[in-house]
Amino acid sequence: MRKTSVYLDDIDVARLRRVAEREHLSQAQVIRAALAAYEARQTQSDRDFELAAVWSGDGSSVADSGEEELLAGFGS
Repeated sequence: MRKTSVYLDDIDVARLRRVAEREHLSQAQVIRAALAAYEARQTQSDRDFELAAVWSGDGSSVADSGEEELLAGFGS
């Protein structure tokens, strides 16, 4: 492992201390666990494509309508 420094304000220092004490972990373990959880959440899905399947359906939703149909009458 490599040592690094993290600058935290007083509020975050207190939060880190509370979490470490509550979980019976070192502050370094809490930071590593938080980093791992953050990274896992970021890689679970590609945010650019979360709505990719929204536009397919049975025609009963406004999302199933084409762009031209939805914009008909606007700007007239």
